Amino acid sequence: MLARFLETTFSLKQHATTVKTEVIAGLTTFAAMSYILIVNPSILGLSGMPVAGLITVTALAACLGTLLMAWLTNYPVALAPGMGLNAFFAFTICLSREIPWEAALGIVFYNGVLFLLLTLSGLRQKIAEAIPAALKIGVQCGIGLFIAFIGLKNAGLIVDNPATFVGLGDLSEPAVLLALFGIIFTIVLVLKKVSGAILISIITLTLIGLFIPTEAGYLTAKPDAIVGLPAPISDTFFAMDLMYPIINFATTWDLIFALMFVNMFDTIGTLIGVSKRAKLVDEQGKLPLMGRAMTADATAGVVGAALGTSPVTSYVESAAGVSAGGRTGLTAVVVAICFLLALFLSPLMLVIPLMATTPALVMVGIFMMDSIKELEFDDLTSVATAIIALMAMPLTFSISEGIALGFITYVGIRLGTGEFKKVSLLTYAMAAVFLLRYILDLK
Repeated sequence: MLARFLETTFSLKQHATTVKTEVIAGLTTFAAMSYILIVNPSILGLSGMPVAGLITVTALAACLGTLLMAWLTNYPVALAPGMGLNAFFAFTICLSREIPWEAALGIVFYNGVLFLLLTLSGLRQKIAEAIPAALKIGVQCGIGLFIAFIGLKNAGLIVDNPATFVGLGDLSEPAVLLALFGIIFTIVLVLKKVSGAILISIITLTLIGLFIPTEAGYLTAKPDAIVGLPAPISDTFFAMDLMYPIINFATTWDLIFALMFVNMFDTIGTLIGVSKRAKLVDEQGKLPLMGRAMTADATAGVVGAALGTSPVTSYVESAAGVSAGGRTGLTAVVVAICFLLALFLSPLMLVIPLMATTPALVMVGIFMMDSIKELEFDDLTSVATAIIALMAMPLTFSISEGIALGFITYVGIRLGTGEFKKVSLLTYAMAAVFLLRYILDLK
């Protein structure tokens, strides 16, 4: 009875797969991306949000978003709060701009609504085509560097230096040295194609921390329990301030746009990459249900804002499940169930030290730098645009500043070389608005 229901619902035979294969694929995807349950709360917690509740929020947002993708598309793609997007939320919106996290959730909500409207109207594709490829590459790589930089800073591997702005941390400190070991250990696991390499690294460093003494006790505190009921989400559920972005539109519009920009290209890139591996694209290399997939992604972002997290997006780690044979939405359903079950392990997640998340952040950053190989290095305009955007993000500690400087640089070079016809109207408009923001000091 169950087998017949699964076959009818997910068209398993049509996709040349079985229930067993889909379950294994789902477990593989979850193992590859489950680190987000630990890393997302640790990043968002820096904005002042309650960490315990964020574990529950992260799991619920991932579960609901993944189920939505399975229902609308029958694709083996999992969703969760996005890396890079959570860093943008915590460091750019809350810490750099000093915007309350409740208002930041309002910005995330409007980003999701705008993303959804653009998808339903068909304008999303036109916008995607109007943005210079070099800028897309620079933004993705810049976010990767930014995330890795945050990881190194959290572990004390990179510290502030009055003479050089930044410097190397004290490697004689056990926690700092352990983080460095964790980075190398994670890279080795990834190279050996170990499933769930990032999660294994986090668990390993956490266990080692149980035996490293500190002034306050041990690097890793002993958990009160192994399993327990999920922490409540009452502090963040519908806590978003929807009026703040409207009242302060002059200083928040760029944040909404930057979120949409990053979310859009991250989603498109992930969906195309994963679907190619799963052989879901047509003869023209297009994803048949791209519109539905983007709708699921955008809707999940709105739901995530209501729950209390940064934008939810498709995860490239879904490729791990595809490599294990996943071909349908059943893989995604298995991932969603795993996120729900993981909620009852929150007591263990709460004792994981910040240092243990460093290898995860650095590894994600390395993965995001992969697109640099697509850059046309023979074209100085493309190289300059991408490099300035990617350098600006970690150096200014702001993703939006990197995007702004990227737009301005690209348009400036094209105008200066007389190639103004190669620039789209949208790119001109964005560069002009960003430049005006700097001139008027609208921050």
